[in-house]
Amino acid sequence: MSTATLPETAPVAPQTRALPPFAVVLHNDDHNEMGFVVQTVAMLARVPMEQAFEHTLEAHEDGQAVVLRTHREHAELVCEQFQSKGLTATVERIRG
Repeated sequence: MSTATLPETAPVAPQTRALPPFAVVLHNDDHNEMGFVVQTVAMLARVPMEQAFEHTLEAHEDGQAVVLRTHREHAELVCEQFQSKGLTATVERIRG
């Protein structure tokens, strides 16, 4: 009785696709104080205060600023959190 030996093959890793990127966009408003906006951006976007200040200043001067890039579900959650704080934010798909 002979036994056939099968050639060894390396396991194949499952193919994964990256989730499409989305941006949380903070819009300028004339209702909230800058310090409050900076603190909120730092807390919700989880960025250092210096970066939160830069985002806030960009939104103030240019009308809007991307404060976070992430997958859709997380972007929608963070956007809702900004809105619950009285800030204007939207979610936009990043084309690239």
